[in-house]
Amino acid sequence: MWLGAQAAEPLAVCVAADNAPLSYTVKDAVRGLDVRLAQAIADAAGRPLKLVPFETAYEKETQLTHEVNALLSSGVCEAASGFPLLQADLGAPTRPSARTPDFPGAPRKRDRPFVPLGTLVPSQGYLALALGLVVRDTAAPHPPVHGLADLAARDDGGQLKLGVTSGTLAGSLAQIWRHGALRPRTLTVSQREEVLDTVADGRAGAALVALARFDGWKLSHRDSPLRVTAWRRPLDLNLGFVTLQGAAPLRALIDRVIQGALADGTLARWAAEEGVSWSPPTQPNVGAGPTLAWLSQD
Repeated sequence: MWLGAQAAEPLAVCVAADNAPLSYTVKDAVRGLDVRLAQAIADAAGRPLKLVPFETAYEKETQLTHEVNALLSSGVCEAASGFPLLQADLGAPTRPSARTPDFPGAPRKRDRPFVPLGTLVPSQGYLALALGLVVRDTAAPHPPVHGLADLAARDDGGQLKLGVTSGTLAGSLAQIWRHGALRPRTLTVSQREEVLDTVADGRAGAALVALARFDGWKLSHRDSPLRVTAWRRPLDLNLGFVTLQGAAPLRALIDRVIQGALADGTLARWAAEEGVSWSPPTQPNVGAGPTLAWLSQD
């Protein structure tokens, strides 16, 4: 147990308000895999947990890394979950100050001050991001599709389509994989459309998506026959917690909790219970993100 000067005070952890199934609100209650981890960390610290859900809506003038930094630097929370462990988004800030995003009790945006930003330091990653292949459980094509190679090998003149979203890693992968082997059968939809609907309504036989996207979609379509196959394309990118540089004791505790939950299978079990497609964290813990060269590999 970690007992610091603030041992009796709540451990405030910022979590995304709409990032199902990692963290999301249901009738004013916050749930998800990130919440399970945050509670385990608070228990190990001997402190009650205070969850602070914050909005992550995209705006041109803001970046997630700056908004999370502002939440930490202003003292709204001591740690934040679900942070992509990218080299470019960690360490010293690329701007001197930023406003916090919306969170319960926050002033109106125009009344929020600009907060001087600190240095972000990551925890051990707890989940690897990956692309997956989604197919229908019913009326499966013959032969069945388990991975991209099965699609490429089909001798049907490109009739069985692969749904992808334009401007995404999945869309780029479908275009350059095996020197364009999947192009004749690729069905591309805009980012205003839901690519998983192309599989649900039969326009495509499979969809290539980020696993987190499918997991979130499945929560609101529980009776859908769509399922993800065992095929995975890791993105060499982990999710973890972040703190400010000065929070070394808390960060060490977070690492111990994550490492213990990985080692004994608790994290994988929590993921299954929360509807998260499980992919254990990869090495290196902090990466540069996927490249076009990576996407073109088999």
